[in-house]
Amino acid sequence: MLSPNRNKNYSYYKYPPIIVKPSKARNICVAYLKRLVNIYVYSSEIHVPLRRRVNMGSHLSILLATVLISFLSTCSSAETPAISSSGTPRITEPDVDENDLLELASENASFAFDLYRALGEEEGNIFFSPYSISAALAMTYAGAEGTTEAEMSEVLRFTLPENRLHPAFNLIDQRLTALSEEDSSFSLHIVNALWGQTGYEFLPEFLGVLAGNYGADMRLLGFSEDAELCREIINEWIMEQTEGKIEDLIPPNLLTSATKLVLTNAIYFKAKWLLPFDAMGTRDRDFNLIDGELITVAMMNQAEHFLVATGDGYMAAELPYSNRRASMLVIVPDENYFFEVEERLGNVFIAEITDNLTDENLHLCMPKFETVSAFQLENVLSGMGMESAFGISADFSGMDGTLSLYIASVIHKAFVSVDESGTEAAAATAVLMQKENGESSVEFIVDRPFIYLIRDRGTGTILFIGRVLNPLE
Repeated sequence: MLSPNRNKNYSYYKYPPIIVKPSKARNICVAYLKRLVNIYVYSSEIHVPLRRRVNMGSHLSILLATVLISFLSTCSSAETPAISSSGTPRITEPDVDENDLLELASENASFAFDLYRALGEEEGNIFFSPYSISAALAMTYAGAEGTTEAEMSEVLRFTLPENRLHPAFNLIDQRLTALSEEDSSFSLHIVNALWGQTGYEFLPEFLGVLAGNYGADMRLLGFSEDAELCREIINEWIMEQTEGKIEDLIPPNLLTSATKLVLTNAIYFKAKWLLPFDAMGTRDRDFNLIDGELITVAMMNQAEHFLVATGDGYMAAELPYSNRRASMLVIVPDENYFFEVEERLGNVFIAEITDNLTDENLHLCMPKFETVSAFQLENVLSGMGMESAFGISADFSGMDGTLSLYIASVIHKAFVSVDESGTEAAAATAVLMQKENGESSVEFIVDRPFIYLIRDRGTGTILFIGRVLNPLE
């Protein structure tokens, strides 16, 4: 759907002189030293889509990173990134109708399920952060026009006009991050940043929208002089924002002298279960794979009251985190019904589950698991209908007043580790633009493939979504 004309003012904005902060100097030194050490080393993880699973960790950890890479053109300086403010402060109390917030949360969830289905066509476990991807693409969408804008709004499920869409994102973001202030055992950190070519001119309206609604200031880099060093700097920032959980988000050689802008979103989540499992109760138990093979996995056990729902072909349980606002919704399809239930994933199906949750004394048995995923998403998003954004026909004139920018790559990394104590999660998204050139209890035994969502019950936001076909992969 084509959103209303925004009547952009296509006057240019050039950044003022840069003041390099001392704290940033350390980052570039670290990045440069790492580059010297690793200059001849290339990671095997540059080949994506990639799914790498590791053994189970000591606590539930979720780490995600997405890079949407749009190469806009060349850069001029490889100095330490300095913040160049647009002059627009973050709007801390956005004027947003509650219905707009709920509508956006529903739209984001619809996109999450669409993307899940697209990624689910491949075999294996899945894990990603739809919120991180949506936020990064929403910032990119702020500069889209014409057919590119229409295709992006259709794929991302955006229906609100942009003068209401971006403030609604701002309000969701601030409500989510405010949860950390309510409970010391719960942490949710969300941050956005722009990385632009020194001297390249962007439109002030575009920069103002991103600064005011996403808190995204511009950090200036010299891609044309040393794109690999710029990559190290951005990756270092992402690693810091995700508490060291996401490393080397942008692979070598992806940034080039043509890179003009990288838009990044990072999310870090850490929470304890409201009802933690006792590690002494963890036992080895059989897990039934899709093909009928049995494997042995470490199963956590507890008997407690949980909200449970049963339906046609599935059973579901909600596991709350310590702040009671966030939870993991675990959906276990009946034997031989996994793909049928997976196909039903959507807002209506999730509402069916949550509307029918009832308190039960539950014998809960579920595996510890850990999954690492990495995806290159441009082909997936293009296949979903976002075609023009990735080629020379792209129209991102809302960014710089020209028709020369397009998205070159979209990368997402994710990690999740589930254990007895709780959840830790992190994600990062970047968009790189390039320029042409006791009681009787109910049993809830998770001994077969399952689907899970980590979400905020207050806003309905799906922070993370995944499936486990094999807990050992």
